[in-house]
Amino acid sequence: MIIKTPSRLHITLIDMNGAYGRIDGGVGITIENPQLILEVEPLNTEKIDIKFSVSENLSYLKKDYLKRIKSAAIKMKHFLDIDHGFKFTVKKVYLSHAGLGSGTQLSLAVGKAISKFDHQKLDASKIAKIVGRGGTSGIGVRAFDYGGFIVDGGHNRTQKSDFLPSAASSAFPPPVIAHYDFPEDWKIVLAIPKIDDRVSGLKEVNIFQEYCPIPLKEVEKLSHLILMKMMPSVVENDLDSFGFAVNHIQELGFKKVELKLQNPIIGEIMENIRNAGAAGVGMSSFGPTIYAITDTNHKNILKVANESVENIGGKVILTKAQNKGAIIE
Repeated sequence: MIIKTPSRLHITLIDMNGAYGRIDGGVGITIENPQLILEVEPLNTEKIDIKFSVSENLSYLKKDYLKRIKSAAIKMKHFLDIDHGFKFTVKKVYLSHAGLGSGTQLSLAVGKAISKFDHQKLDASKIAKIVGRGGTSGIGVRAFDYGGFIVDGGHNRTQKSDFLPSAASSAFPPPVIAHYDFPEDWKIVLAIPKIDDRVSGLKEVNIFQEYCPIPLKEVEKLSHLILMKMMPSVVENDLDSFGFAVNHIQELGFKKVELKLQNPIIGEIMENIRNAGAAGVGMSSFGPTIYAITDTNHKNILKVANESVENIGGKVILTKAQNKGAIIE
């Protein structure tokens, strides 16, 4: 069995205040590339065998991928009471802790494959709960399920009382409150600068604890912008309005915190790309991935993006939305 997952852009968390009895909430876009490809086959032994069949240098990724695959496989085997093992062959990878959701996609791919071999009809939400993903944002889980543009409604505070990232939360993935196809004729340029100081683990937990709750006025303004500007712009295929919303979201709520804590070079690159004519430029999750939304001038934006990362290293990718979930062959 081969599973091909998309990646996702996490535009923003919505309510990191909680005054109305819910916290979290998220907005995101499923994208075609970068992509994860995982081949899975059952074994007659109890062993979990993990191999890599990719041409690129994996020294910076291998440890993280090995850990995630093994963890998800053990949790699924335990939940389904499976006594045999599996062989996993990683055929295509993308960066961990880069703001593209690789951890969720990898864990869900492992869980989905094992559940299908066991003839279980488990959706991504159930698998996410088993493998420990989706406890803050549901964007990655829903991207795996059905792609597109997604808004989730966060968690009731009776279910999740504290501000925590997904990796440190045991809450069930939140409900989807809006799901639309994202215009596939809009180009998405990713600039992923090579920055070593990435946010994950205990560092991420501490940031949530230190900076939340976000002031209620900012959350209300952000919610208004999402509901009355961003969501209609996707439905109406209005690039300028969508770009306006993306640009202003960078100055509000938890996204403002995420940008404040990033290397200053991120802000400089964003400004360069915005000045090159992109309708909207943002940072995905904690970064360092920067995304730009455009339609007709993507070549100029690609040029500026490449120039912006050439001195510090990194990668630039031209992609678009994916309006379907993971592909299973």
